[in-house]
Amino acid sequence: MVSTGDTAPAFTAPLANGDVEEFDLEESLDEAPLVLAFFPGAFTSVCSHEMNTFQDRLEEFQEAGGSVYGVSVDSPFALNEFRDKLDLTFDLVSDADKDVIEAYDASMDFEALGVHDVAKRAVFVVDGDGTVTYAWVSDDPGVEPDYDEVLEAVHEA
Repeated sequence: MVSTGDTAPAFTAPLANGDVEEFDLEESLDEAPLVLAFFPGAFTSVCSHEMNTFQDRLEEFQEAGGSVYGVSVDSPFALNEFRDKLDLTFDLVSDADKDVIEAYDASMDFEALGVHDVAKRAVFVVDGDGTVTYAWVSDDPGVEPDYDEVLEAVHEA
């Protein structure tokens, strides 16, 4: 599992930003600290609440110098619709190939629902050197991160 102090696994993936572009972690380090907020699935209640909370607090993260990105296995087209529906102004990374959740060891199954290989709810803060300065991973998809703790991590990165 990716932990505090580790080098963040590099990746390139589609970026849902109202259009579909490419996101490259290493090329985005100049926007650091980066908040990578992994979530299981667009259009679900807890994920919607989490992304809305990041949106509601986005100015605080930006004032601390941070850039927020949501990450899920949904397609970039679904993520753009999700982004529009929630009026999100930060971008979402599509890990439809599931390479990112595997690299960050943040993959889980919902056996009872027959859903496999979705993102665990997790948050990683990555500094400008590509080092993970904060890592929080939950095995319970109903638990949201401590947003104050994430904000403090951005301040400290």
